[in-house]
Amino acid sequence: MTPSYPRILPAGLGGLVVQFAPVLSEPANRAALAFRAAVEGAGWAGLTDCATALVSVFVGFDPFASSNMRDAVARLLASRDWLAEPLRTGRDHLVPVVLDGPDLPEAAALAGLTVPEARASLLAEPLRVLTIGFAPGQPYAGELPDAWAIPRRPTLTPQVPEGALVVAIRQAIIFAAPAPTGWWWVGTTAFRPFRPDLADPFVLRAGDTITLQSVSRDQIAAQRAAEGLPC
Repeated sequence: MTPSYPRILPAGLGGLVVQFAPVLSEPANRAALAFRAAVEGAGWAGLTDCATALVSVFVGFDPFASSNMRDAVARLLASRDWLAEPLRTGRDHLVPVVLDGPDLPEAAALAGLTVPEARASLLAEPLRVLTIGFAPGQPYAGELPDAWAIPRRPTLTPQVPEGALVVAIRQAIIFAAPAPTGWWWVGTTAFRPFRPDLADPFVLRAGDTITLQSVSRDQIAAQRAAEGLPC
């Protein structure tokens, strides 16, 4: 039987996952952001955590303090059409980037674009932060134009640096720490989405927008040096 959406799934003794769709879509992501905001504003006793993924929301709770969390979640879920909720927007962040990553030519070819066309496409529109994940503060942003519905790399890149801009499946990520990746490394920035030196170390939130600004290699090198990042 094909599951219907939205749906509520158990996640251990103290967790529920509310899924709005089986795959990423703008309405489902928008619904997840709106539902999380509603849960956080509901004032439920026993709520311990609430976090979004691309199209779902995790609701964490203390099972000893709340015996009816599933009922509360179900009532809230049934209270409105979450896919029709307005987009909850946040701040816009200007991100200088040099689009000269080693995977750019191959990624552009997969997208059916020349390298100059690929650069122009990536810079054309602001990207919305869809969720934070994989590493602390690390954004998944999009959706990129249809041409960028390209698969992940067939092989793993052993490591990209903090500030690497990678793309795949109509999404872009700015790496918050050095890590391996199966996505296409197309550019580099000095923007640091995770700042452990700050009181609020997560610079980005789901719903924020990222505006990529093309700058020179020398400018990025100087900015990365100023941030204490390898050039």
